[in-house]
Amino acid sequence: MVIQINKPLPPLWARTKALAALVALTLPFAAQAHIELPLMYSDHAVLQRDQPMHIWGWSAPGATVQATFDGAQASAKAGKDGRFDITLPAHHAGGPYVLELDDGTDKRRVSDVLVGDVWLCSGQSNMEFMVSQGRDAAKEIANGTDNAIRHFKVPNSWAPAPEDRLAGGEWQAATPATVGSFSAACWFFAREMERKSGVPQGLMNSTWGGSRIETWMNARTAGVNPADIVATMKKMDDKERVATNETRQRLSRWNDPTPHAGLPWSSPDLDTREWVPITVPGYWESQGYYGMDGIAWYRTTFTLTAREATRGITLGLAMVDDSDNTFVNGEQIGETKEQWNGVRAYHVAASHLHAGTNSLVVKVTDLGAGGGIHGDSDLLFVQPDGGVKRPIDGTWLFRPDNVTVSGTDGKNQLATLLYNKMIHPLLGMPIRGVLWYQGEGNAATSAEALAYRDQFAGLIRQWRSEWKQPALPFVWVQLANWTAGNDTPSSSPWAELRESQSANLALPATGEAVIIDIGNPDNIHPTNKQDVGHRLAMAMRHVAFGDGGVWSGPRYHDATFANGRATVNFNLYGGTLAVRGGGGPVGFEVAGSDGRFHPATAHIQGNSVVVQSTDVVTPVAVRYAWQSNPDKANLTNADGIPASPFRSNGPTAGSAR
Repeated sequence: MVIQINKPLPPLWARTKALAALVALTLPFAAQAHIELPLMYSDHAVLQRDQPMHIWGWSAPGATVQATFDGAQASAKAGKDGRFDITLPAHHAGGPYVLELDDGTDKRRVSDVLVGDVWLCSGQSNMEFMVSQGRDAAKEIANGTDNAIRHFKVPNSWAPAPEDRLAGGEWQAATPATVGSFSAACWFFAREMERKSGVPQGLMNSTWGGSRIETWMNARTAGVNPADIVATMKKMDDKERVATNETRQRLSRWNDPTPHAGLPWSSPDLDTREWVPITVPGYWESQGYYGMDGIAWYRTTFTLTAREATRGITLGLAMVDDSDNTFVNGEQIGETKEQWNGVRAYHVAASHLHAGTNSLVVKVTDLGAGGGIHGDSDLLFVQPDGGVKRPIDGTWLFRPDNVTVSGTDGKNQLATLLYNKMIHPLLGMPIRGVLWYQGEGNAATSAEALAYRDQFAGLIRQWRSEWKQPALPFVWVQLANWTAGNDTPSSSPWAELRESQSANLALPATGEAVIIDIGNPDNIHPTNKQDVGHRLAMAMRHVAFGDGGVWSGPRYHDATFANGRATVNFNLYGGTLAVRGGGGPVGFEVAGSDGRFHPATAHIQGNSVVVQSTDVVTPVAVRYAWQSNPDKANLTNADGIPASPFRSNGPTAGSAR
């Protein structure tokens, strides 16, 4: 067993202050030694076509730096801080080319540069979600060769104040060896965009799972005082130091590097006297192992009759964060890699079972953040073939194996921190547009969901201003269908956040991909990112390039009420109303003057839907797909693109284009 007990780091505020001092001392000397470029300007880069090429970096103060690209030249003088800014002429799509810089004493050469369309992909885990985690992953990776699509992942990082340099990152061309780690939504988007345009595609992936929208804003837009953020971080550091020290103390009981006398940890004959109880399901962080990452083992037993053992069983393990190797009676019967919220259910053949007590052992590999067996307790079961499920949740045995301890600290929850380190260093690099997939982190309450409307507008305006592109195309993914668990008869934070997203279609050069038909009610991360990328591409081609044709599903325009019916009129964007699977539209509700909504029947009448309910004699309001998981809602256009959820009586009714 290997347990890495790292010494606690100094408090964050102290580290930040010390680092700032170190940077202040070292940067002038570094600048005198060589030309430094932002990491985005590195080998295999994609630069934006048909816009002036802004190249910046650092050299010796006062040095004249010359840039050369495909025969074009421009130069600039470095300021007192060593920074230089050079603008080369706009360039058509193509490549590969070489970018060269020369300050008289040092030269830099950036090779294999393509010119095409560069997209900033940002948000939380559904944008961070990789090709390797998605639907048909093996097939997509095997077919992932395309040198004209390149991806740059900005490392998860943060800073208390805006910084000019990224923490790391490199450009990678799409190959079966690399594409598995690309943002899936952005990859499928780029693949379609390249096929339609023939233009190279560059994907700047600046994402962090679980992040709130305010973490991607500057202090002014977020409405916060940077000093208050530093004070909050200090409190978080103090709390983390206590929690991680408790974990280290708890782990110190296991100091034998060769436990169990050489038997495999999966063996049913293992001596488990040094193992401890743990509640399953439940993250281990919430049970005394805060900040622990790595490998740990779980074990329990279940009993079968002779008849059941000869038939085989299905074993439900809920979800495992991130990977599992599962053993029954010492034999591996299942394995799932890096699917932290994927439900496990393994069939166990009779050859691995016997009458009486059977051992169940799960090796859990946690790559970061939460770890362990988690999810709903009813997903933990043994079900004999042809029989009923028997629960196996409760108290199991637990033993850490090869682990490290470090704080998880929640920096992706605090305003400005991700913007400062993951967006601010990108400012100045010309881009063609922004793809955004975020909102789950702000949908816990109705108040948060309502506030998101103005927050999102603020973020769009801020980024456009800082990129000096007032009409920078901005397309986002509306939240998918998912059972959030916080719906009530009078509110649905998830639906209300969708409404706040859609309200920002009132801003120019915006678009929205509606995906309430392809989510998973039990999984906040839909694996079907192919359709997500397709719908993003349709919207972006319209927003950025003015492409005609149908690019959006039906969207609420207005409603009239008469004769006990609501007549809903839609913007159709060149399409026609249709129903997925045929039949009549499902998902509509109406309310009378008491404000209580009731399920309603509906039928299509031209470009409208007529809605009525026997429970509401005089309707005054109508809504559609108004819940976190409207998976039965089936109104689409003839191309199968779903209608966007709406309510006629909400604060944003009718505000979308």
